[in-house]
Amino acid sequence: MAAVPPSRDDADPRGAASAWGERHRANPNDPVAAINYAQALRASGQRSQAVAVLEQAALNNPKNNAVLGAYGRALADAGNYQQALDVLNQAHTPERPDWRILSVQGAVLDQMGRHDEAQRYYATALKIVPDEPSVLSNLGLSYALSKDLVRAELTLRKAVSRTGAEPRVRQNLALVVGLQGRFAEAETIARADLPPDLAAANVAYLRQMLAQQNQLHMPASASKAGRS
Repeated sequence: MAAVPPSRDDADPRGAASAWGERHRANPNDPVAAINYAQALRASGQRSQAVAVLEQAALNNPKNNAVLGAYGRALADAGNYQQALDVLNQAHTPERPDWRILSVQGAVLDQMGRHDEAQRYYATALKIVPDEPSVLSNLGLSYALSKDLVRAELTLRKAVSRTGAEPRVRQNLALVVGLQGRFAEAETIARADLPPDLAAANVAYLRQMLAQQNQLHMPASASKAGRS
């Protein structure tokens, strides 16, 4: 799905990359350091480096599901979708499914244009965590990619109403409302609950996305979990 505009949560990704990089170099076998270092690298746009860090971490920790999940996300972020699916399939089991991984798998399938399959993964995730806003957001965007904008809007409105919904969920709703031609309403949604500078940035982003409405894509974000 489309990448969301930057947030203040990612204010200094290069600083985070430097700090976690030092810890990772001090102990290359530390999975926590590897995961956080790679996340900071991705946030600063260094996708191939993030993949390399997590590839080595996966070799060092082949049974660590957190490492495998992060590695799969990094591969998807770098556009290596089939390899990402192969890795994510190893990150949990049918007996002990991880809803976060299921949501990322759905996002990867959406990137590959396999929307019906993606929606089945989201449905399975929602059986584990009913009404989880990040999964609902991914599902709503999947419906949008399937050209079912009415269902996409309903799903995203449900996501926005849930406790813990991130600002990106509201922006996804704004995008889908705008794609239906309701531009004023979309801008109102994009501005909601934000300080003026971020509201202006989100509206500018929304206008850009609407101008490219025939080229709607999924956020590799699955990224911040899952796309979320």
